[in-house]
Amino acid sequence: MALRPEKKFGFGLMRLPLLNPNDDASVDVEQVKEMVDLFIGRGFTYFDTAIMYNGFASQRVAKEAIVDRYPRDRFTLATKLHIAFFNSFEERDKIFGEQLEQTGAGYFDYYLIHGVEASNYPKYEQFDCFRWLLDKKEKGLVKHAGFSFHDTPELLDEILTRYPEMEFVQMQLNYLDWESEWIQSHAVYETAAKHGKPVIVMEPVKGGTLAKLPAEAEQLLKAAEPELSIPSWAIRFAASQENVMMVLSGMSTVAQMKDNLSYMEEFKPLTAEEIALTHKAADIINAQIAVPCTGCSYCTDGCPMSIPIPKYFSLYNEDMRENLEEKGWTINFNNYENLTEHFGKAADCIACGQCEGVCPQHLPIIELMKKVSAHFDH
Repeated sequence: MALRPEKKFGFGLMRLPLLNPNDDASVDVEQVKEMVDLFIGRGFTYFDTAIMYNGFASQRVAKEAIVDRYPRDRFTLATKLHIAFFNSFEERDKIFGEQLEQTGAGYFDYYLIHGVEASNYPKYEQFDCFRWLLDKKEKGLVKHAGFSFHDTPELLDEILTRYPEMEFVQMQLNYLDWESEWIQSHAVYETAAKHGKPVIVMEPVKGGTLAKLPAEAEQLLKAAEPELSIPSWAIRFAASQENVMMVLSGMSTVAQMKDNLSYMEEFKPLTAEEIALTHKAADIINAQIAVPCTGCSYCTDGCPMSIPIPKYFSLYNEDMRENLEEKGWTINFNNYENLTEHFGKAADCIACGQCEGVCPQHLPIIELMKKVSAHFDH
């Protein structure tokens, strides 16, 4: 089985359509089936899931919407071993067995050590997870072994030097983070390329940040390509990088699926002039964004106060882009109040720090929650 699929675009089963917007596990499976049919019908094959995606429902949905409905050779499926769900050598195999059962896949085309960074790398080493994964590959239960990564180019270099058998690296890459001092997309990408490891891109649209731009940035891109959507620039930027083998998009509507397929089916890389425009757009966005949250929701599952952290950050970011001195009030205050009927308020944060320990963006969430609370809690 070839490592690189023919088409560079993958369906991330992470932000699936919901029947209840306040319950991430209430996936609208019938709509997902429609999206899967469009995706496979246009020649795309790559699906990406993980244990905790969509309130722990994603792997089950993968079985119902994909595995039970298509021959095994019509799709490729990726899933992951996450640090939070094992504390012994035996539990690694238990998790793997549960994943095979939940998905019904028989084997995984791609399997990843999940979200490797300096804080959790020692635990992955303690339980010999990289060699464990290579053993799964040797037994035919995994076709391709790799890992997803959220840290510095120096740490990536260390890991790839130690484990040259790893076949690919999944990383956050988008035009907003390309030169970010926190994410360092460009430098991490170049490190993977130096080791000859192709890259799978996550967060190409940065959790929706690059789908809805400040007016000045949107006008800049629309002037160049009036017919193409704003999110298309982000996905095409990622796919235009030579060493990128796959770009994942977490889609939550049929319309988003159709839009993405429209320009990725016959993908054409961005020109040098178009890439320069994305960098200009990034400068405009960076001047206005308050909290660079991608909405991955890793922080929410363990929150003892049930605070919907990414949702509050999204509302806060929207208000920070408004001229509040003129408006004084926005609809986001209503949206915040509606959320607090189901979840904890920002003011309920007890500063336990579990969220900061799992945040791939390394955000100072506790301090940021204080700002959100000062803004919305009256």
